[in-house]
Amino acid sequence: MQPAYYENIEEIQNKYWRMLDDAVTNRNSPFRIPVFICAHQDDVDGRIVVLRKSDRANNLLQFHTDLRSLKIDILKKNNQASLLFYDKEEKIQLRVKVDCEINNQNSITKESWKKTRHISRRCYLTDSPPGTKSKNPTSGMISKLEDFDYTIEQSELGYKNFTVIQCKIKTIEWLYLAAKGHRRARFDLKNDEILWLVP
Repeated sequence: MQPAYYENIEEIQNKYWRMLDDAVTNRNSPFRIPVFICAHQDDVDGRIVVLRKSDRANNLLQFHTDLRSLKIDILKKNNQASLLFYDKEEKIQLRVKVDCEINNQNSITKESWKKTRHISRRCYLTDSPPGTKSKNPTSGMISKLEDFDYTIEQSELGYKNFTVIQCKIKTIEWLYLAAKGHRRARFDLKNDEILWLVP
């Protein structure tokens, strides 16, 4: 028996938003860690990010990064990017094209920073930017930080580097793999258009 979303556009939309919403809080969700791809001219790069917010009402996805990371430089030159999600058990892939907004030291980052756990804040306390060359294997942190020997007040120093990337969704391509026959659809949220595609 095929699921309700096999050939029903509304059910497909409900399904992928449920999966995205669940990924924000469910650490075991495959959708929690999508591949984020950004590019400027010949500088094309992808990396895993952690989904921190899913907002259906505003067609928005969100993740955190360090202001000093290389992807910030790329996004300043070209704010168009893509997120790739795949759930092996559900056999569902999402290819999401987005316009990115960089948020640093504003109301959006303040709200997210308050929710960021003590253990996670240390990522923004390194002296050197992510990707800095090193002669030895390193976390980039002094041993005190590696041992979590710092207070929540001391962690506030990392706020200046803490950055929220808001991804405004333009299009979503849905692919469902099924023995009976795969199903693929494209949701153009910007132009309010939905198309079935050959898988």
